[in-house]
Amino acid sequence: MSSEERPLTPTLSPVKSNGGQGAHALRSDVMKSGPDRAPARAMLYATGLDEAAIAKPLVAVVHTWSNVSPCNLNLRDLAQHVAEGVRAAGGTPIEFNTIAVTDGIAMGTPGMRASLVSREVITDSIELAVDGHSLDAMVVLCGCDKTIPAAAMALARLNIPGVALYGGSIDHGTLDGKSITIQQVFEAVGAHGAGKIDDARLHEVESRACPGAGACGGQFTANTMSMMLMALGLSPLGYNDVAATDPAKREVARRCGELAVENLKRGLRPRDVLSATSFRNAARIANATAGSTNAVLHLLAIANEAEVPLALEDFEVASKTTPVIADLMPGGKYTAIEMTQAGGMAQVARELRTAGLLDDAPTLTGRTLFEELDAAPAAPADQQVVVPVARAFKPRGGYSILYGNLAPEGCVLKLAGKGRLKFSGPARVFESEEDTFRAVQEGGITAGDVVVIRNEGPAGGPGMREMLAVTAALVGRGLGDDVALITDGRFSGATHGFMVGHIAPEAAKGGAIGLLRDGDAIVIDAERRVIETDADLEARRKSWTAPLPKVARGVLAKYAKTVGSAARGAVIEI
Repeated sequence: MSSEERPLTPTLSPVKSNGGQGAHALRSDVMKSGPDRAPARAMLYATGLDEAAIAKPLVAVVHTWSNVSPCNLNLRDLAQHVAEGVRAAGGTPIEFNTIAVTDGIAMGTPGMRASLVSREVITDSIELAVDGHSLDAMVVLCGCDKTIPAAAMALARLNIPGVALYGGSIDHGTLDGKSITIQQVFEAVGAHGAGKIDDARLHEVESRACPGAGACGGQFTANTMSMMLMALGLSPLGYNDVAATDPAKREVARRCGELAVENLKRGLRPRDVLSATSFRNAARIANATAGSTNAVLHLLAIANEAEVPLALEDFEVASKTTPVIADLMPGGKYTAIEMTQAGGMAQVARELRTAGLLDDAPTLTGRTLFEELDAAPAAPADQQVVVPVARAFKPRGGYSILYGNLAPEGCVLKLAGKGRLKFSGPARVFESEEDTFRAVQEGGITAGDVVVIRNEGPAGGPGMREMLAVTAALVGRGLGDDVALITDGRFSGATHGFMVGHIAPEAAKGGAIGLLRDGDAIVIDAERRVIETDADLEARRKSWTAPLPKVARGVLAKYAKTVGSAARGAVIEI
């Protein structure tokens, strides 16, 4: 994406500030200006900065680079291009690195407990680094699932001028002439366990799925949340669509560095664009693309940081009134790269706007969302990934919010399968993801079962692990449309089938899911928006005792003691 294709926000006049001596003092002046701050300046000189650089606005360039996975692999390189943009716009870049936990690697292991917790740790670490040095603005580069909402949460919490940029999707692999992603690898594990494929075929799938840098290539959590950043106005429209390995990614990174300085000059801050309208737009985009149910959890958390009222029920409204118009994996045909080639996020937004399902709102580019849409390149006339609302793939969005005696605070039903709206059957109760996975691989789950995985919630897990290993194994064994699964944990964006997650209250907090027994009749009904059982739960509650914490010390123990309900975004409540 070149500057010729996308008109850029004009550069504004320089800020009249020189170490706090001009008309407008900088936030960083408290750290670097005046005789008392000579020691700080001495240390800054040691890093290679001179007096002129120190006098300029100091802009944090924060990234989640790691070489443990492809998801964040390109961020350290992109940070250099962001820094170039900061300098070109009259600022001085200050680089920080924070952590990342890669779901695709941790999935199905105890390490997955760290994933959701990392969202809070990343947010906190950005706050500490940026506030600890009184920096003036920031650009946050993010890659995989939890780093993206953490970027938005940090921007909302600190509310200093800045912008977020997603490192981009991985390209899809190819096998037998078809596009494949990490989703097909997880499903191949189930097929292998069922004896449908041999070791050689499994190795072929795993070797072809991930060809280079970038986050998982379907409309899974990373690409869903990348769209949420653009819908909220925190990332420029189209920038997150650019793939990780596309050379144009460097130019958009540079432009984000310029934009952070420009926003400092004009006083434009994240909370100026984070509103009820922008969150409503984001929820509609998530539904229109049948995106990850994790969007519910993360948007609630971002809204909490922005102090914008947002409730679980708001997502039902968005889902009920927004059809699915993008044919994306895991339930559809196409990958994120193919989505970009079809016009990307802008094409989805255009179709929703045409149907009156999107509202205009400001963005951190200085232009409104609709102005950005008008400036975006037209989609190819022959693209088949995104269709008009009148020809929607499904009449309603990708999930439904249910309540009932099994989830008084609510839960999220994923509707990204074949459109089934009701399921009833006997409970098969398991106390952990590992126990469930073992039963699936051993052939212990049969058509008609309602698989119950409990004690995997935010506090009980702790960490609210995703159940992708289980759900993919079910699909791989051919049971994806013949069983239901309910859990107080959550699902990967790559999950599809009849799946209910985020059940609240969770088992560890006395939730009804902790009272179920094998054979209990369970009814899940999206039309009535109910998840219930006729078992005498209140009689069982009299003998219920809370399970002992799984972790006694360290960050997971602290998290378990302070995390709130999934119905409120699983944020720390103190």
